[in-house]
This record gives sequence, structure tokens and C-alpha cells, in this order.
Amino acid sequence: MNILYIMYDQLRHDYLGCAGHPSLKTPNFDRLAARGLRFTRAYVQSPVCGASRMSSYTGRYTSSHGASWNNYPLKVGEQTLGDHLRPLGMGCWLVGKTHMQADLAGMDRLGISRDGVIGARVAECGFDIWARDDGLWAEGPDGFYDSRRSPYNEYLKSRGYRSGNPWHDNANAAATDGEVASGFLMQNARKPAHIREEDSETPWLTGQAMQFIEAQGDSPWLCHLSYIKPHWPYIVPAPYHDLYGPEDVPPPVRAESERENPHPVYDAFMSGQIGQAFSRDEVRETVIPAYMGLIAQCDDQLGRLLDWLEETGRAEQTIIVLTSDHGDYLGDHWMGEKDLFHDASARVPLIIMDPRPEADATRGQTCDALVEAIDLAPTFVDWAGGTPPSHILEGRSLRPWLRGETPEDWRQAAISEYDFSGTPVAVKLGLEPRDCRLFMVATRDWKLMHAEGGFRPMLFDLANDPDELHDLGADPARAGTIAQLYDLLFAWARRMSQRTAISDAEIVARRGASRRRGILQGVYGDEQIPEELLSRYRGRAEPLP
Repeated sequence: MNILYIMYDQLRHDYLGCAGHPSLKTPNFDRLAARGLRFTRAYVQSPVCGASRMSSYTGRYTSSHGASWNNYPLKVGEQTLGDHLRPLGMGCWLVGKTHMQADLAGMDRLGISRDGVIGARVAECGFDIWARDDGLWAEGPDGFYDSRRSPYNEYLKSRGYRSGNPWHDNANAAATDGEVASGFLMQNARKPAHIREEDSETPWLTGQAMQFIEAQGDSPWLCHLSYIKPHWPYIVPAPYHDLYGPEDVPPPVRAESERENPHPVYDAFMSGQIGQAFSRDEVRETVIPAYMGLIAQCDDQLGRLLDWLEETGRAEQTIIVLTSDHGDYLGDHWMGEKDLFHDASARVPLIIMDPRPEADATRGQTCDALVEAIDLAPTFVDWAGGTPPSHILEGRSLRPWLRGETPEDWRQAAISEYDFSGTPVAVKLGLEPRDCRLFMVATRDWKLMHAEGGFRPMLFDLANDPDELHDLGADPARAGTIAQLYDLLFAWARRMSQRTAISDAEIVARRGASRRRGILQGVYGDEQIPEELLSRYRGRAEPLP
């Protein structure tokens, strides 16, 4: 059995037809949901690309692996999917984006060659690379955001695009009067990207995935097909650019009361450039139709891939997991982008389609259990025939849920973290990097946000305020609920997360072993020594030399 692990970038949990979007049509996402199980309460471990993805690939919380923001290196020694799957006979490959930043200093310190197989895997988050493209080839005054070679840019040049950076000038820009109209300027979002649709990023990555799968033969594999879209720049080629208009944009989920005496951290994000932009109706009505067009293109390419798997006889041998690394506020809560823990940002779609009979019991159903992105790594190990190492992987296998079972002692709360020490918000609040940390605790009925630095918490009553519009964190009547949620956070913070070199089972097996290896401790007289050991501690004392 093979695993196709599909991740979209910045895809909201509620921007799917099967999730109830009022106007967006996603027949192929819905098709997969009808064949699998859709999890409705899935949370990422950080609402920012790099940190979220490192949690997904390690199966560990952000504070465990330490790569807590974009371009923060994943330290050498953190085990990733490839480390767990290859010993079980399953290859682990990447097609697309990871946002991985290698710990080159750590590799050099340990003498790990960057040119060898081991070094290459360490530097690429444990994946073997079929095609890596993080999709951010923008150039500023100090150079390119990503200084590596772009295989997508090379592909576009081979297709006749003559720009020095066709990723920007064609795939992520329009053409107006012969001039490049950059997709980074959101006013251009309704224009068609200056590229043939079949050459744009999403079809290109789909084709790369199909080439990879075709080349594998009978060897079992996990393919991480990691799409770049619908992440900004919000611009899409024809015909997707005008599939939707302002009339298709849902009203923003926000209230004037959110801007009245807000939490200081929330206020700092709201009042930033991105928050101010997406608070304008003009911006939402321009950007969101393009965002929906990008999702429609993603949906069509998913259909292309599903059809191909069926036509080539591979569908029955392929488990498909579909998710996102975080959401997008799109003006909800007077915010843009991600950064905080409202559901628009921290909650993601998760659909799992297992073609085997063991998953028939839940086919076409939904599951509202609290699940986390780190649950996928142990699920993959489970599918590959291994036992998930619980001293390393902090999530839990989702396989029982797919079988229609309810696992014992499932989590009471989902946890997410955010390190905003590198953002303008940290400067605005005057915080030291160590204090720029946020934590989310989400239960079935409540959500709490804790901010280091002496701030009060934010609190939402999800049962009675599912849109998270009324912050109850300053309400004295909610002190008991806040204390209960802090107890959950404190219990999580006390978890054993760094003892990864030895498992509980190995520790238990060692208990008592020292008494049989010649070490006695705390024994007063030989009456306490087992009979079979007495001869080792008695005998004739030889005279001193």
C-alpha cells in the first residue's frame, strides 16, 4: 500500500464544498470526502508555514523540534518521516514545498557531508527529492527570498517564457499594457496571470507527482505532494480568474466589538499592514474571488490526479491524505494571513481516503474528534506496518477512527503554538524574543489563547459563540473555566518530549537488571542478597601484596 500525502498551502478548512462553503464548488475535494473520512476539528501545531510543516514532518510539537518560525533551522537529530518509514521498507519522497531550513551549522559540527545521501536527507527534512519548489522566488533589494535554484523557473524557461524570473513575471503576475502587473499588489488579483494555464504551478506539480508515481514500479512509497497554492500571491490564470466575483464572497466573520479594548497581542496584529488591508471590503472583494479561483484550479488538478490513479489501476493501492499547513483569515476578525488561533487560521481541512475494506465503516462520514497535524506521522508508521515510537512521535495514529472505533483516552484538547519573535508585532509590543510566544488550548467547547509577557488570556465559548467573536478572557465569571484550561496547558507542558533516545519499553526492560550485573546498592547485610549471587560477594580474602 502506498501513501499520497497531499498538502495545500494556506487552504482554509471551510473553503470546500463538502465543508459547507455557500458558493465555492469543489467537486473533487467532495469526491474524495465521499470516499473517505473527513475530520472536522483538525488543528495545526503552529499557524505559520515553516513551524507547522516541521511539526507535521517530525510528528512533534513546535516547542519540541524548535523550528518555530519560517526559515528557523530544524536542528540536526530531529527524526522525520523518512527516518521512520525507510526502515519499514517504504520510500519517502517530496514533490513540492517543505519550507525546510537546514541546520547547516549543526551538520558541519557533526561532520555530516552535505553531498552524501545522509546529508541530503538531513538537509531536506528527511525526504528524498523528486522536485522541491517552495514557490517563493520573489526578488527584493537584497536579493531573492529563496536563493536556491528554482526547478519551476527552469521549467518555464524551457517552455519559452523569456523573463529572467517567470515565476514572478508570468505565473504570479498579469500583463497590463505590456507591463508586468505583480500579483504582490492585491489590486491585480482579479486579472488573469500572464501564463498558459497548463504551465502554472499547480498543474506543473500535479504532472511531477504523476511522473514520480509512474517511476516507482512495485516499491512502496510515501509521496508528499505539497502544493504551493492557494497561498499568495493571489492571482490565477484564465479561466479561473473570473469564475467567482464579489457576489460569491461570504460576509466577513467579524464584529466591531472585537476592536473595542482588544487583547494587546491581537490588537497589534489587527493594526498591522496586513490586518488593515484585509479590513477593507474592497480588498476582500478583490482578493477572495482570486483565492477561490486558485482553489478551483487545485480541485481540477486533484480530479486529474484521481482520474489518472483510477485509469492506471493504482487507486486501490493508494491511501490519500489531503490537508493544509494552516488557513487564511481573509478579513475575518479584522485580520489577514494567519498568525493567531481563530479557526480561520489554525483549523485545517483533513480528508483521509483508505481504499481498503477496513475503512469501509466510515466511508463518506465525518469525524469531530480533536485531531492534530502531528497525528499523521504515527498514522503513516502504522500503515507501513510499524509501531509508532511514542517517545518520539507526540501524535497518535488516526487509523482506529478510520475503522469506526473510538480510541481510548483520546486527547481532551488540541494545542497550537506560535513564536512571533521575528515579526513587527514583537517590536511594537517591546517584547524580548523569549516572551514572544503564544499557546492555544482548544477543547470541544472552549478555546484559550495564552500569551507570555504578563498578558491576560483570550477565551472563546465555542459552544455558544462558534464564530469566536466575543473574547471572555477578562470576564471574572469565567475564572473557573480559564483555570481548567490552564490546567490542560500545564499538563501538556509537563509532557516528556526530549527523552527521544530510549523508549518507555526499553526503560521497563532494564529495571532490576543492575542486580544481576554485579552492582549492589542500598544493601546492609548479605541476608538481602539473592542466593544465586552470594558466591560472587563471598570468598577468601587474599592477602595484600
